[in-house]
Amino acid sequence: MELFDLLNNLDVNGGWLLLIIILLALGFDYINGFHDAANSIATIVTTRVLTPFQAVLWAAVFNFAAYFISLYIIGEFKIGNTIAKSVNENFITLEVIFAGLVAAILWNLATWKLGIPSSSSHTLIGGFMGAAIAHAGGLSVNGEDVIVYAKVIPIFLFIFGAPFLGMILAYFITVAIMWICRKANPHKAEKWFKKLQLVSSALFSLGHGGNDAQKVMGIIGAAVISFHMGLPEALNPYKEIATADRFAYFVDHWGWVPLVSFIFIGLGTMSGGWKIVKTMGSKITKVTPLEGVAAETAGAVALYVTEHMGIPVSTTHTITGSIIGVGITKRISAVRWGVTISLLWAWILTIPVSALVAMGVYHLVHLFI
Repeated sequence: MELFDLLNNLDVNGGWLLLIIILLALGFDYINGFHDAANSIATIVTTRVLTPFQAVLWAAVFNFAAYFISLYIIGEFKIGNTIAKSVNENFITLEVIFAGLVAAILWNLATWKLGIPSSSSHTLIGGFMGAAIAHAGGLSVNGEDVIVYAKVIPIFLFIFGAPFLGMILAYFITVAIMWICRKANPHKAEKWFKKLQLVSSALFSLGHGGNDAQKVMGIIGAAVISFHMGLPEALNPYKEIATADRFAYFVDHWGWVPLVSFIFIGLGTMSGGWKIVKTMGSKITKVTPLEGVAAETAGAVALYVTEHMGIPVSTTHTITGSIIGVGITKRISAVRWGVTISLLWAWILTIPVSALVAMGVYHLVHLFI
């Protein structure tokens, strides 16, 4: 049953709820875009390479272009698959996914309002897991784990691993660039690095689109599979497919979902997130065009590596670590550690708070559905 069939059969087995989930997921995708726009444009705005409007348009184009790289060059959507399988399929229901999405949207809007660059990825995962735990009544039922730890543990490790990787890469890239350009005319060098920032920002935007749009695909995929599993066998093609292959089957038969997911994150990016741009671009450390190139290049490399591994990391954490890395090359005190520690607390709290909110939302939803 694909989209048009669903629209004609909304009264079948929670069809209305599935449609609402798809719309909510795309709404989250849009919010993710403007929440995380700062990740790839903060440095080119603060160094005045582009105006704010030009910057968000630039980032949005490359967010969407990542769709073609994922489809035709990488050839699969590994991160979407990881998200879809982070919770045991036996404990996924439409109510669980709905509650997780609502919690993720609430946390994203709250942190955006406060100007805190938290992770859209982790709030989505935290909401999904929290709602599933509320549904199951615990972390395991009859010896069966609710959470698929093989998928989730790497995600937790990369809460710290992604920014650390970005920081190390940015530090060495900055040092290398400074050594290579040690005899260059400072004025000419700055002009060149302003131009190169367009390239590094585009590279990071490609990584952001490829990483974050897939997370929404994973949630929609989990919802579609759960919906079909509740249908009679004649209407459920997924029962004939091995669990490991169900997400790939979903992508093949709901091919519009990847395309629309990348479109919505691009549209969201065009809306910008100016409070977070200010935090990322100037509050952590003052960033020059050279350092902007180093930070964005390091962040892009880290995102490409983790996407290849199928690990959904936070683009926010990654670029923040990269900005810290370029700051350290000047001196340790060049980094405003008070701001950084506040961000670290937001990172640590994102998954548990989102999980708790999702548990509450799930119990509320269960009263009415």
